[in-house]
Amino acid sequence: MSELPGVVVSVHGLWMTGLESLILRQRLARAGFPVEQFHYHSTAGEPSAGQVVERLHATVLALAATHSVSMLGHSLGGLLILRLLDQYPDLPIRRTLLLGSPVNGSQAARSFQNLPGASWFFGGIAEDELMYTGQRRWRGPGEVGVIAGTNSVGLSRLISTLALPNDGTVALQETALMDATATCVLPVSHLGMLMSSEVADAAVSFLSQGRFVKAA
Repeated sequence: MSELPGVVVSVHGLWMTGLESLILRQRLARAGFPVEQFHYHSTAGEPSAGQVVERLHATVLALAATHSVSMLGHSLGGLLILRLLDQYPDLPIRRTLLLGSPVNGSQAARSFQNLPGASWFFGGIAEDELMYTGQRRWRGPGEVGVIAGTNSVGLSRLISTLALPNDGTVALQETALMDATATCVLPVSHLGMLMSSEVADAAVSFLSQGRFVKAA
C-alpha cells in the first residue's frame, strides 16, 4: 500500500485571517508540504473555542481520509490545536508544530483584557485559551515541536511588561511546553516569524524529521 500524500493544516492566531502566513505556506509547499489554511473568526461569530475545535476536528477528519495530516498553529492557533488533540487524542496527526503559542497563558492578553472596550475586540475564544496560568505539559502520542522568537518587537510591549526574552507579544517562558519533542528558539518577532526563511527552514526540518536540524 502506497503512503498517503502529506498535507499541513495551518491555524492562524488572534486578529488574523491566515493571509499573514502566505509566505510561510508558500515556502512549505515548495519544500513538499502543501498547506490547507483553516479559518475562524477569532473575535466574533464563534463565541467559544469549543465550537472552533469541532469545526477543526471535522476538517482534519475529512483530510485524513486521503492524506497524512500534520498541523501548524501560530499563537492562539497553536492553543486551539492543543485543545483539539487533548479532546481527540486518537486523531491521526503525524506531527504538530507550534509557532509563538503562549501555551502557559499570555501576560499581554491579560493586560489587554483590562483596557476599556477590550471585550469587544477579544471575544470568547481568547478568553477561553489565553488566560491559562499554569504550566502545560504535552501528553499526546504524537511529536510536537515548538518554535519561539526573541526579537522583542510588537505592540504588546506598549500595554504589558513582558518577561525577557520575548518576541514582542509572547514571552519565551510562555511558549515552554513541557515534554515537547523539540524546541527551537530564533531571533524573530511574533509576526515576523511568519515571514522568516529561518523559521520556514526549521518548520520543514521538524515536519520532515521530527526534530530541528540546523542547516550546514
